Amino acid sequence: MTTPLVVRVAGAIVEARPMGDAALYELVYVGDKRLLGEVIRVRGDTAMLQVFENTDGVRLGEPVVATGAPLAAQLGPGLLGGLLDGVGRPLDRLAAAAGDFIPAGIAAPTLDPARAWRFTRTAAVGTVVTTGDELGTVVEQDDFTHRVLVPPGVRGTLAALDSGDYAVESPIGALDDGTSLSLSHRWPLRLARPFAKRLAPDRPFVTGQRVFDFLFPVAEGGAAAVPGGFGTGKTVVEHSLAKYGDAELVVYVGCGERGNEMAEVVQEFPQLVHPITGRSVMSRAVLIANTSNMPVAAREASIYLGVTIAEYYRDMGYRVALMIDSISRWAEALREISSRLQEMPGEEGYPTSLSARFGTFLERAGRVTPLGARRS
Repeated sequence: MTTPLVVRVAGAIVEARPMGDAALYELVYVGDKRLLGEVIRVRGDTAMLQVFENTDGVRLGEPVVATGAPLAAQLGPGLLGGLLDGVGRPLDRLAAAAGDFIPAGIAAPTLDPARAWRFTRTAAVGTVVTTGDELGTVVEQDDFTHRVLVPPGVRGTLAALDSGDYAVESPIGALDDGTSLSLSHRWPLRLARPFAKRLAPDRPFVTGQRVFDFLFPVAEGGAAAVPGGFGTGKTVVEHSLAKYGDAELVVYVGCGERGNEMAEVVQEFPQLVHPITGRSVMSRAVLIANTSNMPVAAREASIYLGVTIAEYYRDMGYRVALMIDSISRWAEALREISSRLQEMPGEEGYPTSLSARFGTFLERAGRVTPLGARRS
């Protein structure tokens, strides 16, 4: 088989051929540095790739390697309290390996593969299990119960399952058909996780701020926008919601924010103390940072990473508050990518598909009955 080669580079957009058999949103490695990217258009034997890293120095003729899988989130114990970039790389471990400035092509799994977690089995061997059924629990952040569930699309009879200390990718058991089970699994970012039934938004989300609860009430599972110019207090509002809001977990996405504002979030979240639990908000939060000086394509992916992590904890039965600061900069990322693709622009230069893509994204929020026999 002929190795695909780079034939054109335009900022975050790279063209490669021959790639006529590439799949839309398939994950690829671009160039000698193995930059992370994904397929966003296929025309004949030429594929257009959006690269999630800085493409400076990429030359024509460098190889492109297709992985055969989409961009996916690694989900399992160890997410809480973490700081990830827009494609799920842990920034603390990247900094430990390469310093404060992330070099192109560096990679690290979202979850620490060397850390062992104490797994307590709750399902019995011989039981027929399916998507969403609980296999056992792991305690993280001292007192948070992380429920280990059967991944979507998996069904069978438990042939083996044991309590003990396991790494996130180590087998904890198996089904009778040989399917291995572990503490973690991967899920495509752009695909909504399945659930049993969507529930009516008939319960209020208590924000803890009287002006919001009285004048601008929000339903659990609903969506709300906080419009405002620079320095008008949007980030302060999000801090208040994280501290006082009636949510058990917070997923915060810094999408295109200035670096100093994201640094403020990283510094202040550990100092915010939840008035009910008495614990740091950071112990119940996942932060995703894709600041304005980071590659624009990863900014486009960051909100999908955030909602996928939120859905993962939702499936365990927890109430999760997803905060994105800001959606307008996500739309700006779409506009930049669209212009490089030479698509017909819509109003103010945004792609004509913006409203459809944003609406599809918002539909992933909501109160649901999760799959699995353990909960109603």
